[in-house]
Amino acid sequence: MEEPTIAPRQRPSVSIVIPTLNEAANVEPLVRQVAENAPADAEIIIVDDGSDDGTVDRVRSLAEEHAVRLMQRDNPTLGLSGAVIAGARAARGEVLIVMDADLSHPPADIPSLLTPLLDGRADMVIGSRYVRGGTTPGWPLFRRILSRAAAGVAYPLTGVHDSMCGFFAIRRVRLLELTPRATGFKIAFEAIVNGGRTFRVLEVPIAFRDRVRGTSKMNTRVALLFSTRWLLAATRILMRRHRRPSASDSHR
Repeated sequence: MEEPTIAPRQRPSVSIVIPTLNEAANVEPLVRQVAENAPADAEIIIVDDGSDDGTVDRVRSLAEEHAVRLMQRDNPTLGLSGAVIAGARAARGEVLIVMDADLSHPPADIPSLLTPLLDGRADMVIGSRYVRGGTTPGWPLFRRILSRAAAGVAYPLTGVHDSMCGFFAIRRVRLLELTPRATGFKIAFEAIVNGGRTFRVLEVPIAFRDRVRGTSKMNTRVALLFSTRWLLAATRILMRRHRRPSASDSHR
């Protein structure tokens, strides 16, 4: 009598979530590069927050050739993080890749982010500028200083060198669990802080390039919003540690 064969465990499905706002010049090369580097059955979700430069029309035309889904948020709330959460809720994949639309995040590194997550070596994998091998080619000195300072300020709360980078892989259920009310630009930072000490984060090096086309959304308001979120996160952690009973208390 033949032994019954056991089917191999099916590989989790993947969704790539990409928020857009006036990225008509970037969306076509981005989708093509993502399609070349993502798993063949992956879906690409473009979450648009009211573009008026033709981005939406270009995404619709790309959907004729690629597995692209368009979500339009007519009343965008909670900034870039709100767009990511909207895409995560609509995603069909068990695993998410989140990335920017301006080609600063290299689609060629999608497999490097997916593999450790699928192998069970991490709960989140981040494309990092600030681990060995990571670079920021073409950045002016002032931007390097500001970015390094922000990452350095966040490190005591996260233990991660580049929690500011928005290029990461995570299981869909985990992201929605950790960031139900995330706001602003830095959703990875909030997920790591809310994940606590048992949340395993792996950083893989990437070359983070400055955008060639379009206009950056980073401004003083965004920087102020992040500062506020950082202070709130710091307060939460300090309160959590203050409430944690000490060893001497447990023996009383």
